[in-house]
Amino acid sequence: MEEQHQINYDRISKAISYIQDNFKDQPDLNEVAEELNLSPFHFQRLFKDWAGVSPKKFLQYTSVSYAKQLLKEEQASLFDTAFKTGLSGTGRLHDLFINIEGMTPGEFKNGGEKLAINYSFAESPFGDMMVASTTKGICHMSFIQGRQHAFSGLQSQFPNAKFTQKVDLIQQNALYIFTQDWKKLQEVKLHLKGTDFQLKVCEALLKVPFGGLSTYGNIAKEIQSPKASRAVGTAIGSNPVAFLIPCHRVIQSGGNIGNYMWGTPRKTAIIGWEAARTQEEQ
Repeated sequence: MEEQHQINYDRISKAISYIQDNFKDQPDLNEVAEELNLSPFHFQRLFKDWAGVSPKKFLQYTSVSYAKQLLKEEQASLFDTAFKTGLSGTGRLHDLFINIEGMTPGEFKNGGEKLAINYSFAESPFGDMMVASTTKGICHMSFIQGRQHAFSGLQSQFPNAKFTQKVDLIQQNALYIFTQDWKKLQEVKLHLKGTDFQLKVCEALLKVPFGGLSTYGNIAKEIQSPKASRAVGTAIGSNPVAFLIPCHRVIQSGGNIGNYMWGTPRKTAIIGWEAARTQEEQ
């Protein structure tokens, strides 16, 4: 089951990459299906099961022109006007129910010597994930290619912590964001290691609503450091909690999707998935 899930994600990722590289030509269903060595019928069904919309509509949501349109319409007042998009539906709960608590110096001094961290692996619409938590909240969440490699990365962040492979309620609650069963979602608490600047950037990211987009410059303005776009980009690039802290919603000022720690195709896929969900709710 897990292997088939990854195969399907890899297929969708390849489709997204192809769409992203060729969006100006508006490739049709047959063309993209051929790239995946699937029949048009099989590809259409697989894609709709995954994204909730047809490949044609998804192409519209993920094209650079879509990103540029959002920026043109909302530009400087993005944080004020973006609330027009998506917040009338369930998507708003994702952002409103997340609370950040920064670790104290003692909690991560000496490589997290006094931290007890539970970690587990899970599936998501965008590939396999690893999620880790302390007693205070989620401290790490990432898309992964291999479990051992992912765990080694987590250990490098907290080399002296005590690790237990265990699914706890904190992790389960956080993962409800992918099920769209918002009735089960309680407040998601994050327990993050970072400087005051990095935590401010994380808080600013949470203000970009489900289905919305921002830029590095707008995030810098939001934290009242308008000349710190480069530092903002560095902080976003080291985001320890994928999807919950939506660094995928930050794109370049010219409208290009830009880089993403877990791959540009995945970032493009998430943006399109959220846009599709937002459209369904309107």
